[in-house]
This record gives sequence, C-alpha cells and structure tokens, in this order.
Amino acid sequence: MIERGTAERILVVEDDESLLRLLERVLRNAGYSEVRGVSDARQVLPIFREWRPELVVADVQMPHLDGIAVMQQLRARLPAGEFLPVLLVTGDVAAETKQRALAAGASDFLTKPFDASEVVLRIGTLLALRRAQRELREAVQRVTEQVEQAHVDAVRRLTMAVKYRNVQGATDPTLVGELSAHIAGALDLPADEVERIRLAAPLHDLGMVGIPEEVLGREGSLSLDELDQIREHTSMGARILTNSESRLIQLAEEIALYHHEAWDGSGYTPGLAGDSIPLAARIVAVADTFCAMTRNRPYQTAHSVDDAVAWIESQAGSRFDPEIVRAFLRVAGMGDLALLRRT
Repeated sequence: MIERGTAERILVVEDDESLLRLLERVLRNAGYSEVRGVSDARQVLPIFREWRPELVVADVQMPHLDGIAVMQQLRARLPAGEFLPVLLVTGDVAAETKQRALAAGASDFLTKPFDASEVVLRIGTLLALRRAQRELREAVQRVTEQVEQAHVDAVRRLTMAVKYRNVQGATDPTLVGELSAHIAGALDLPADEVERIRLAAPLHDLGMVGIPEEVLGREGSLSLDELDQIREHTSMGARILTNSESRLIQLAEEIALYHHEAWDGSGYTPGLAGDSIPLAARIVAVADTFCAMTRNRPYQTAHSVDDAVAWIESQAGSRFDPEIVRAFLRVAGMGDLALLRRT
C-alpha cells in the first residue's frame, strides 16, 4: 500500500520559479512536510550533503546543470547499495530525451504539463519502492550478520578443540591470535581485517589434531618420517577448513596452509616466497615463532623475550617478511604490552 504523505525528505529542482512553488505546494498539500525547493541546480550538491534527501524531483532542461547531470552527480555520492529515486520532469516530449534520462538511471519520467494528482501518485510509488529496498537491505544485513556470527562461533569452537589437543608446552593458539592482531594493527591494516586475523590465526595449527599423540609428545629427536608427519599438519589443517564461503574461514585456511613458508622460499613449499605468501600467513609466522620460542617445550627451554625478539629481527629478509618484522618490533617496543611477556 502506498502511503500518502510522510516525513520523508523531498528535494525539488526546477529553474522555473512559478512551477517550483507549485510543486512544493502540491507536495505539502499531499501531506509531505519535508520539502525543499531550489531553482539553481548548482546548489543541489551542498544541500544533498547537508540534508540527504530521500527523493529528488528535477527538471531535465535547466541552465548550468541539467536534471540528468544533477542525477549523476548525486548517484556518484550515494553509499553502496543505497537507492535514491529521481523523478525527472520535462516539457521535451521527444523519445530521445526520455530514453537518455532512463538510460542515465532515472527512476521515473514525467512530461509537462502534468496533473498534480499524478505527481503525488508517482512520488508515493517511488518512496514506497525506496522503503521496500531499504527494508530488504536491512533484512539482508541482519541475515549476513547472523551468518558471520555463526562463522565466528565455529572458529572459536575449533580454537577450543585445538587447545584441548595441544600437548604440554605447545604454543597457546589464542596468544598467537592476539599477537598476530597486534602486528596487523602495527601494519595499519583496516580494523575489520585485524579482527579477522585475530580470530583466524589461532587455527594455524588445526591440522595437529590429525598427528599421532606419540609424535606430538615425543621429548627426544624425531625421525625423518615423524618430521614429515609434523609437516603435514599445514595441509591437513587446510583440508579441514577448505570449501567454505566464509571469508573468515577462508583466511584461516590460508593461514593454516602457509604459516610455515619462508620469505626467501625455503619454507614448507619449495620456491614459494615473498609476496606470493598470503599476508596473514606471513604475520602469523612471526607471531607463532615468538610464542613458541618463549614457552618451555618438551625439546626446548624457553628463550627470554629479548632473545626471541633479537632472533626474529635477525631473520628479516630470510625467514620473515622484513616489513612484518619491523611491525613486530614496533609492537615489542610498546612497554605496556604484557602480551609479549607471557611465557
């Protein structure tokens, strides 16, 4: 049902002052309380930025900027996915003019002279369409947020599974996620990307769930066959996470598969080097190494924070991405990061 008269903001652009006042009066008489009129099209953009109209009525033929130019000016400044209905009005009945207006994205087209009731009807229809589009967009956003939250919940549960599977002295996956997020922040990555890295990084060793416990808990040296089994945890983790449409789980898959690659190509995948290694995996490689070095493990006594930081710095350009090492050093230099002192 089309509502007749609302508080939605309507901007009327018409260089003919008498016609502009007529349109304003028609709309207010129909119950539209938020109506603004402008006779100079050059004033539209400042009004749009300040007032954000929800529908625009514009004459096609005006000096300085015609109605189509005004429409294109506004459409270019709309947030992604937002619908701004534009009703173009003209005395030019040529088919070419109408086609040009519709091709440029006009929502509707009205030819002068027009009937006042028809103007009100068409505006009501366009506003109802805008409301429906907004409601649909909001519904999609709610569903998207629910799906994303389900993905976050799944990742957190997998992280708990990794924690339960960890052998004595193994790296705390949550700590790796926190340190990875700090490094990502020091790289000035967008906040949403930093958060995804924080959530996905703890799954870097997810594939360890498939490694026999006697191999994971071995205190002495591992055989070549056992080392090969350990190396398989990257592929195993990726296989567990593969074929997901979730950006978060796709990121976790990349981290699991590539976090043991080296900047110089000497990592698990021979020849895979430099920027070819996904950025998040390069970040986690540094965070995981620091966390592993500063914990007591069956085959190693924990290094001091200073020694671990110094060793990682020495590996910039060989094992680790130099830019990420610099970001890590900035994090390490922050005296309030108790995170780096957890062992």
